[in-house]
This record gives sequence, structure tokens and C-alpha cells, in this order.
Amino acid sequence: MTVDSVKFILLGTGITLAVTAIALPLGFVIGLPLALLRVYGSPVISRLVTLYSTVMRGVPPIVLLFLLFFVIAGSINLSPFLAGSFALGIISSGYQLEIFRGGIQSVGSDQMMAARSIGMTKNKSVRFIILPQALRVSIPSWSNEAATVIKDSSLVYAIGVAEILRRAQYVSASTYQPFLAFSVVAIIYFIMTFVANRFLIVLEDRTRIPAA
Repeated sequence: MTVDSVKFILLGTGITLAVTAIALPLGFVIGLPLALLRVYGSPVISRLVTLYSTVMRGVPPIVLLFLLFFVIAGSINLSPFLAGSFALGIISSGYQLEIFRGGIQSVGSDQMMAARSIGMTKNKSVRFIILPQALRVSIPSWSNEAATVIKDSSLVYAIGVAEILRRAQYVSASTYQPFLAFSVVAIIYFIMTFVANRFLIVLEDRTRIPAA
């Protein structure tokens, strides 16, 4: 495999990062409000959110990707790149929902009681007391989801997006060296997930609440 082949694969890194940069924040934007509804919503709403989470986590991502891709692309004129990124974001929201639900429920109920006792409304108590603590607690689990989304971004190759896995397939077919081509892909994914996890570890350390 030549240097040009490696460069060709590396050119797909930007697309992989762009897919992740759309999908991960979208999962956050959808998942966090749903987590709040799961914990503080009415019984009916909580059950509906639980059902959504169960479906998102219970069906293989590639199957959901195809289903959501055809729904999104069929409803709105979007490129495979955007439709695939949005689909991965929706899938990720099911996992992020559970991460934030666990973080919210890890904050003791006495925190809410104390906030309400000094005259704060329920909404303000959640916004200023519960959420800041819950988000800090959620960082370790969220870092795992970030790594998962980075790796799952490879699934968009199935709908024609030329990210690094698709490019590696092209190189493998033209050079007849699949081991080398996919080894380059493995190294790229390892570096991306390692850097992302290290960044989130630093963030966790800096936002940790000091022990009393």
C-alpha cells in the first residue's frame, strides 16, 4: 500500500469527525430534555420516554440508521451525510437519555427538598441545583458514549458517505491489501477515541466537586 493510499484514507477523517460533531451534540440536545421528562414528567410521559429509550437501545444501530435515513431523506431533501449524521444523533439520544437519567437520580432527593425549602420553584431547583451536579456525575459515562459515536460514525458508509471506512474499502479493492488498509483505519479510530477520552478525563477532573 502506497503513501498516496494512506493519504486517501486520511482524507476521510474530516468527514468522520464532522459526522461525530453533528451526531454527539444532537444526541445531547435530544437526550437531556428526555431524561428530565423521564424523571420529572407525568407517568404517561415517563413511560413514553422509556419506550423510546428501549427502542433506540434495543435495535441494532445499523438497522435504525437505515430506517431513520429513509424517513429523514424521504421527508426532507438532505444529503446522505446530513441524514446519516442526524440519524446517528437520534440513535445516540437513547443512550444519552439513560446516562443523564442516572446522573439526575444520583443527586440526593434532599437537594431538591433543600432548594424548595428556601423558596425555589421546581424548575429553578432542577436547573440550578440538580442539573449542574448531574452533568458532572455523568461525564465518565458520557465519555464512553462519545467513543461509541466516534466508532459508530463508520456506519454511514452503508448509505454512501465516503468516510474513512468507505475509503479503506476502495483502497483494499484496488491494492488487494485489506489488512493494511483496515489497520490504518483501526489506528485512526484508536487515536480519535483516545484523544476524546483524555479530553473528557481532564474535564471530569476540573469539574469534580472537592470532597468536604
